[in-house]
Amino acid sequence: MRADDPALCIRGLRKSFTLHLRGGVRIDALRGVDLDLFPAECLVLRGPSGAGKSTLMRCVYGNYAADSGSIKVAHDGGWLELVEASPRQVHDLRRGTLGYVSQFLRVIPRVPAIDIVAEPLLMRAVAPADARRKAAALLERLNIPSRLFDLPPATFSGGEQQRVNIARVFIARYPILLLDEPTASLDEANRAVVIDLIQEARRDGAAILAILHDATAREALSTRIFELAPRLAEVA
Repeated sequence: MRADDPALCIRGLRKSFTLHLRGGVRIDALRGVDLDLFPAECLVLRGPSGAGKSTLMRCVYGNYAADSGSIKVAHDGGWLELVEASPRQVHDLRRGTLGYVSQFLRVIPRVPAIDIVAEPLLMRAVAPADARRKAAALLERLNIPSRLFDLPPATFSGGEQQRVNIARVFIARYPILLLDEPTASLDEANRAVVIDLIQEARRDGAAILAILHDATAREALSTRIFELAPRLAEVA
């Protein structure tokens, strides 16, 4: 790979959904999307509700299987074609290359917040004491009180859960970040902290694909806008 290659290259990506409870009606969510994402940029997806922004994110992360097209990710010194990747390859991609902040925190019940945040480092063979120390420092930066570190996030407020979610991804310094409304549940002070984290990641070379309805965050972070058109009407 060359230094000026994109971190993510999408060509002709198509994704549809069949609504079986509505007589097999099909919705075309993505229709031939072409997109390049480069290191050290924050590309913001823009479009009306239903244009396929979150669907595109989930296709790139491997949660949704594409109907057709190509999603090539720079990984381990080469390219991984995600559309044809095995579950093991997707798992490896998520562990080392691709970080995803969704709007929801899904964790194992009863696991303390500090262990949830430290886990990506433990998966990279970082010593447990060092991983927990780094997790604590990041949680403190995100204004999570230390008294909450050993409690499960299921007991937290929505904003606190989102900050744990953000800490879990940003602790690992992934080269590619997918951010789906990372500031949606946050007050002004905590939004500013998250914006700083994202800016630092980009300056360190991370390639960032984001959905940012928050105008303040979008203005502060976006280096480029990618427009997604409204989806087509439902077809039988």
